[in-house]
Amino acid sequence: MTDYREILRLADKGLSRTSIGIALGYSRNTVADVLRRAQDKGIELPLPEDLDDRELFEMLYPERGKDKNHKMPDCEKMHKELGKRGVTLTLLWDEYCNECRQSGMIPYAFTQFRHYYHRYVQTTKATMHLTHKPGDKLEVDWAGSNASVMDRDTGESQAAYVFVATLACSGYSYVEAFFNRDQESWINAHIRAFEFFGGTPRLLIPDNLKTGVDVSNWYSPTINKTYHELAEHYGIAVIPARVRKPKDKPSVEGAVGNISTWIVAALRNQRFFTLADLNEAIMEKLDAYNEKPFQKKPGSRLTAFLDEEKEFLQPLPKHRYELALWKKLTPGFNYHISIDSNFYSVPYEYIKQEMDVRVTGATIEVFYQNHRVCSHPRKYGRPGQYSTIPEHMPEKHKSYTEWNAGRFISWAKSIGANTKTVVTAILSFHKIEQQGYRACMGVLKLADRYGIQRLEAACEKALTYTPNPSYKNIDSILKSGSDQLAAQKDEAKPVDESHSFIRGADYYGRKK
Repeated sequence: MTDYREILRLADKGLSRTSIGIALGYSRNTVADVLRRAQDKGIELPLPEDLDDRELFEMLYPERGKDKNHKMPDCEKMHKELGKRGVTLTLLWDEYCNECRQSGMIPYAFTQFRHYYHRYVQTTKATMHLTHKPGDKLEVDWAGSNASVMDRDTGESQAAYVFVATLACSGYSYVEAFFNRDQESWINAHIRAFEFFGGTPRLLIPDNLKTGVDVSNWYSPTINKTYHELAEHYGIAVIPARVRKPKDKPSVEGAVGNISTWIVAALRNQRFFTLADLNEAIMEKLDAYNEKPFQKKPGSRLTAFLDEEKEFLQPLPKHRYELALWKKLTPGFNYHISIDSNFYSVPYEYIKQEMDVRVTGATIEVFYQNHRVCSHPRKYGRPGQYSTIPEHMPEKHKSYTEWNAGRFISWAKSIGANTKTVVTAILSFHKIEQQGYRACMGVLKLADRYGIQRLEAACEKALTYTPNPSYKNIDSILKSGSDQLAAQKDEAKPVDESHSFIRGADYYGRKK
């Protein structure tokens, strides 16, 4: 399409018709015809701001516009449709052509169709990034610069690591500081970022961090189970950036640099005594950063987010994701697994089978080959507590081993009477007999390390303190060697009782 606007501008600068034709690649007659028509129609510079090229063409050549009956594309509708997954300008042009045929109007060629849309973006929707679809990608990373929190008592500074999440389309960012970069901080940072944005993207682009990726591979990285579970809960796909490829997440890489300057560096002269105070100051700086006007286009990250991206985010689920840690554990002969020094039963058929255990703040869930076997409420407080489901116990206790109370007592009896008393006390202390098997095994195995005689002596000494000694009591006595001290005292020669309290004159410093 002839650039009538540029012809009028160059003519206003005083260029001749021949010079204008050479500069724009048009014939002298074309330039002359445009200038003549502009003069006849009274069209002069400056042109109205809301006058687009199509309207200018119709003003200069009203007969052509009427004869051709072209249909102007709905650029605002196109702009919204392009935010949807899989929608391209080519698809929209094909649909536009079908609409024109059905209404008996003439469609524009694809080049002109695209030209009108690009001009619309530049003039009214300058924040649009055609390279990123709204609500499609969220890039996440830890900032290279750290903040700090000062201890009130010692005056020492503790590093605070800064998490950054940036939406690729609008550049709208979320920032929060944490005392460490472990998996719990990483997951909680994501949860709060989603709630800050009021929705979730379709794709997460993290770096190849151990908190998110178990195996860093150039072509096929392995996402760790907790991060994968987070993504499933929020309906997101995780695509880690390739190793040493920062251009895979350019938005957050750029945001990290800006945030290091406009937030972290801007707070360098302020002192914070709690992490909450630091994050409150960060949030104030973050609001200013997101509202900071763009340099080369109108608007800001905030307006771009509100106008272009927010409506395309996926809604948040009804329930917040609960952080869960996964462990691989194998039940012992007493068909219990140990988590934080407490014990949870599994069906005895799974003894010696490796299980996947999901640990949350409230529950313990046990899986075998992705099938949930059982679950328990998580126990807190003193260590050594048992959570045993009666259905998990074998009827005749035929598990992999044939351990039972009689066997433990018989073993203990072969060591000594005191050892038998201790084992019997441990078994009777538990409501369910099998809960004491591990402690009994621990006590009896001490004989392998310290010998039978020392174990018997330690059990005798422990029984003088309490009628219900534990494995820890026996182990502490043996480690300290107090059982041997007792034996040495017994072996010492007795003092003559008739003179046991007679010290003599020398003792009191008197002369005989």
